Amino acid sequence: VQLQASGGGLVQAGGSLRLSCANTGTNVRINVMGWYRQAPGKQREMVAITTNTGRTEYADSVKGRFTVSRDNGWNTVTLVMNNLVTEDTAVYYCHSQTLLGTYWGQGTLVTVSS
Repeated sequence: VQLQASGGGLVQAGGSLRLSCANTGTNVRINVMGWYRQAPGKQREMVAITTNTGRTEYADSVKGRFTVSRDNGWNTVTLVMNNLVTEDTAVYYCHSQTLLGTYWGQGTLVTVSS
């Protein structure tokens, strides 16, 4: 499994961004796929995930603003982020849990200016 994240950038507070994660490499059963983030001086935290049972889970701080989705083949997972606030500034990492282990993408920087 190889994860390639894209879509980060600079946006003003109240704006929107769309992150995409392309899953390439070995075809293996994926149980969970989604996004984590790490802000400067803070620990990495879960933002939004989607599971192979169709369940989605969101951090309390992003509920109602962010939406995670995936295609049926687990080839792409997308995070749509609306009404961004400065506290959303972080490096966002694509993440997957498979039968072979846990994988991380390279991270994409999201900066929200006031």
